[in-house]
Amino acid sequence: MATDTHPRKAGTGAAGPGLRRLLLDNGALTALVVLLLAMSLLSGDFLTTQNLLNVGVQAAVTAILAFGVTFVIVSAGIDLSVGSVAALSATVLAWSATSAGMPVVLAVLLAVATGIACGFVNGALVAYGKLPSFIATLAMLSIARGLSLVISQGSPIAFPDSVSTLGDTLGGWLPVPVLVMIAMGLITALVLARTYLGRSMYAIGGNEEAARLSGLRVKKQKLAIYALSGLFAAVAGIVLASRLTSAQPQAAQGYELDAIAAVVIGGASLAGGVGKASGTLIGALILAVLRNGLNLMSVSAFWQQVVIGVVIALAVLLDTLRRKAGSGATSSAGSSAAGPGSPGSGRGGAVKAGLALVCVAAVIAAVTFFNSGSSGGNTRIGMSLSTLNNPFFVQMKAGAQAEAKAAGIDLTVTDAQNDASQQANQLQNFTSSGVDAVIVNPVDSDAVGPAVRGANDADIPVVAADRGVNKADTATLVASDNVAGGKLAAKALADKLGGKGSIVVLQGTAGTSASRERGAGFAAGIKAYPGIKVVATQPADFDRTKGLDVMTNLLQGHPGITGVFAENDEMALGAVKALGSKAGKSVSVVGFDGTPDGLKAVGAGTLYASVAQQPKELGKIAVQNAVRAAEDKKVAGTVKVPVKVVTRQNVADFS
Repeated sequence: MATDTHPRKAGTGAAGPGLRRLLLDNGALTALVVLLLAMSLLSGDFLTTQNLLNVGVQAAVTAILAFGVTFVIVSAGIDLSVGSVAALSATVLAWSATSAGMPVVLAVLLAVATGIACGFVNGALVAYGKLPSFIATLAMLSIARGLSLVISQGSPIAFPDSVSTLGDTLGGWLPVPVLVMIAMGLITALVLARTYLGRSMYAIGGNEEAARLSGLRVKKQKLAIYALSGLFAAVAGIVLASRLTSAQPQAAQGYELDAIAAVVIGGASLAGGVGKASGTLIGALILAVLRNGLNLMSVSAFWQQVVIGVVIALAVLLDTLRRKAGSGATSSAGSSAAGPGSPGSGRGGAVKAGLALVCVAAVIAAVTFFNSGSSGGNTRIGMSLSTLNNPFFVQMKAGAQAEAKAAGIDLTVTDAQNDASQQANQLQNFTSSGVDAVIVNPVDSDAVGPAVRGANDADIPVVAADRGVNKADTATLVASDNVAGGKLAAKALADKLGGKGSIVVLQGTAGTSASRERGAGFAAGIKAYPGIKVVATQPADFDRTKGLDVMTNLLQGHPGITGVFAENDEMALGAVKALGSKAGKSVSVVGFDGTPDGLKAVGAGTLYASVAQQPKELGKIAVQNAVRAAEDKKVAGTVKVPVKVVTRQNVADFS
């Protein structure tokens, strides 16, 4: 080939062209380098040892999952179940070591075996059942998540202390999750490059029929490939639960998409036959750097999702352009003096690559410039909310931002999206950036403990909002009493029904403290009315659409119900929609939160009552107490925001 015999120009050094070729031949690496430079310029808190270690910890679980998914994608398959398998494996470990009293070593082996078994089933469905990998693993996603909820009964399970060390540090500074990530990456590289199974993956992904005709036992290889993916998912689940010191039945939701994105960003092809461990690691680091940097730059939670999606697309586009440039140069090698990859070859691709990288930096800079998540003051406060996909927490955010603006406080609000791991990452980022105080609305009171302890160690005061924090110190808890609110809801509904009737309960997201506490309060309160029978209790995940669907289904089996209690207004409004003309007439519905839409329905008479918590006031008081704590002023251990049952009679007076 021309590239083998083309002489190097006199005086040309190897370092410059070598670096240029390295960057052009590794689009994901180029994107990562540019992101690191951009984040360093845009945030003075980014390029510190502690924060870079945070990035490694935050990339660890996604990277370990992605290493397992790499095997599947290289063999032209897909695995959508890894997030659920990770949660199931961690739940099995925690349950076995606590409730079942099994020795920790055996519990760990059982958890790993659970992951392998799930992967084996996936492989059997694909290889022998002839199901598309998308369908087979989608089914396992639901099965594994359901089993996790069944085993845990929807509640987090404390993790054994001996295993929780996987979430700690060595020598007080080197995170163990990073070491596990590196070890799993080396195993992945070894399997892909040095084993018969690895070569089989590339052969199957390149041309499955040709691999079969050449004597490769494709079906058995697929069993091993998916089992290996399940093994890596189990390890990721154990590492994740170790960080949170508890097995969360709803953990790792959506992580399968991050894992697939990391593999593809790293240069693998969804068509199969291409992929490597180093590329997958780079892809996972890109996602972690993005989330970490955007938090540090105070980019609003809503814009973060936009930026991450755009940068993922640009990173993959860059790699595609690089591949096209390389193939174009190769095809013209015989008639051109310059070989592929030499200085000057693929110039058009390089220009396009440069433009793509400029776009990456421009998107980040533009969003930072137009970001409205910060109020711009001297005192800096970080606020992590469990979700912003709920009007209650949107109002809490609005109240906090209004107070911060009035007081001249720099407030950064992040959205944990009901993911305890993501919330832990956000609190780590706040701690490493040296904010003056942190406000946290926990996804789970136990899981947030380690991250809050990190803030304690850094002498950063933490204010808990709406939900408490377990096994860590907080300056104060600003909250309504969810248990008391549940009891008030029970009394309001029972009084409306005259102490007799059949009712259904719509529960919130399984595993969340708000759902547990409100449900417990209502159950305790309704016991005082033996004439009222709870005929069905079903989760609707605090979501209006799910509330509509679940209520519609329940009406088929229980057409004679006379009352509904929903653990938030969104589900209550979904139930009202399902009930139609019955709502407010033959069926009384009670919600929780006192959101604007909920209060509007109370005024219209379709929703009988809502237990209102005044979320704006809660956010306002949380900021006030965070400022006082940051200034070393005395704050009360608990600040209660009054709850109130709002009915049609007093809705006009409620504020």
